[in-house]
Amino acid sequence: MRIIVTGGAGFIGSAVVRHLVLEVGAEVLTLDKLTYAGNLANLAPVEGKPNHRFVQADICDAAAVAEVFSSFRPTRVYHLAAESHVDRSITGAADFITTNVIGTFTLLEAARHFWNGLPADEKRDFRFLHVSTDEVYGSLGAEGLFTETTPYDPSSPYSASKAASDHLAIAWGRTYGLPTVVSNCSNNYGPYHFPEKLIPLVILNALHGKPLPVYGDGSNIRDWLYVEDHAKALHLIASRGRVGETYNVGGRNERRNIDVVTTICAILDRLAPKSHPHGDLITYVTDRPGHDARYAIDATKLETELGWKAEETFETGIEKTVRWYLDNEAWWRPLRDKIYAGERLGVLKSEGSE
Repeated sequence: MRIIVTGGAGFIGSAVVRHLVLEVGAEVLTLDKLTYAGNLANLAPVEGKPNHRFVQADICDAAAVAEVFSSFRPTRVYHLAAESHVDRSITGAADFITTNVIGTFTLLEAARHFWNGLPADEKRDFRFLHVSTDEVYGSLGAEGLFTETTPYDPSSPYSASKAASDHLAIAWGRTYGLPTVVSNCSNNYGPYHFPEKLIPLVILNALHGKPLPVYGDGSNIRDWLYVEDHAKALHLIASRGRVGETYNVGGRNERRNIDVVTTICAILDRLAPKSHPHGDLITYVTDRPGHDARYAIDATKLETELGWKAEETFETGIEKTVRWYLDNEAWWRPLRDKIYAGERLGVLKSEGSE
């Protein structure tokens, strides 16, 4: 297998690359623009491996992408490159439209032209896996789960851009015959997570004695998926999933945001105690615009059709995650000092400075 992983220096993408290189033994080309969230340190475990190479390029650069296809000649593409933080999309939507929509179009076109030139047997075996989010489905009430047939109802510029890219991948399959498969996942967490997202932000703010911001009343619910479980699911979907299908990936670990934060505080109280409980740092802040109330994935199709099952519960996964951040200051310290120090993002000017 020769696999292009776009966004492979990011959080989820690097987990996929590490899994493919170290456990599967595939030949992998990581394609990444190296924006603020792309980090070559995420790929340190595969550095120097003969079955891995890295190319810095923007998926919107048609010439660069075409060159990667022609020189590497992939048997698969795992497309994870995306702008992904909802808060940043609220005040900077243009980057999300450019990368997530135009970038996906550019990549699909490069894949289509490459695929059209393959011999019949290689065309049959080629796969384009488009990796997306459960946020395209909008917000759930107190009951029910997102399934693969849930109508799209995106709430943020981020989720709208991902919904558009999903539709492009599906359309390129239906119109041009490109063998595409789409996955939609719940909230990921784990090692190498850029510290603007809830779990790493809370861990690092707590270690530094900074406020732990909780949006609204903390009642928003997310389904949490350990990133290494997700990486294994994606490779399984690309390997055994049916062309033209969508597969939802979820950890079956629904938690209120406030409960996630208090769980992290309890673990830190045990592993890195301070003079006061970490929970004293919890601070409720103005909710973000368009904040969906609840996400929850029904992964039955993936579990029954392909035999996948999450190995980590939230309790085991969050313990591993907190311990990883405690043990890997050399990874996160440069990010906190030079790129993102934990400040609030996504606040509209009319809402004041909170």
